[in-house]
Amino acid sequence: MSHTARHAAPPAAPAAISATGLHVALGRTKVLHGLDFTVEPGRIAGLLGPSGSGKTTLMRAVVGVQRITQGSVTVLGLPAGSAPLRRDVGYVTQGASVYGDLSVEANVRYFGAMHHATAADVAEAIAAVGLQGFARQKAADLSGGQFSRVSLACALVAHPKLLVLDEPTVGLDPVLRAELWERFAAMAAAGTTLLVSSHVMEEASHCSSLLLLREGLLLAQLTPAELAERGGSEDLERAFLTIIKAAERGQQESQAAAS
Repeated sequence: MSHTARHAAPPAAPAAISATGLHVALGRTKVLHGLDFTVEPGRIAGLLGPSGSGKTTLMRAVVGVQRITQGSVTVLGLPAGSAPLRRDVGYVTQGASVYGDLSVEANVRYFGAMHHATAADVAEAIAAVGLQGFARQKAADLSGGQFSRVSLACALVAHPKLLVLDEPTVGLDPVLRAELWERFAAMAAAGTTLLVSSHVMEEASHCSSLLLLREGLLLAQLTPAELAERGGSEDLERAFLTIIKAAERGQQESQAAAS
């Protein structure tokens, strides 16, 4: 073996998510329009935009449950939805996907069994979402915010390499929101990639990078600091609105030039 071969750098890890020319249409309605972006491993990517911008459709494409009209999405180096990814990708929808007649612990244990999770894994996932005091309580008897956290615990118990979260903090009090973001940061530091959708711009500051969606178009992929600079404001919501208005002016100018 040559000296060069012995010291060759290991191959770079594949991107956690990579989309190329991604188009999605639902019937005759075009929802996503040619998205191109990459999310590196161990990052928190914020998917931000108003309701109807295509956030949920994009997340469904990433986890492989959305039919793609054109283009491609790869996850951890494999086509989205590939069978080997089932152990590596967690997905928490806005609607809780748990059994109301089972206890919190039984729900988490059930989903964890698919991934050979231990009792310690179950306890850790429940504690991570602040439900350790409710572990023996039926999910149906919890409050709305607590109920949604059971779904998150069921996803966390598998220790996924990629965790996709659709509006995970909706309906949660400020203290719990802060605790969850601390948990997300710890997961990213340990190597997990998170794709988190939100329409609350104040949460953008917790993310490593931001994907700004508007009417199915990717306006930009940038860091919170870059958003503030490009939008001319430390108020990220105001900065986002500035970018939206600039994009709208550009579209109007293009339409005027074409007419």
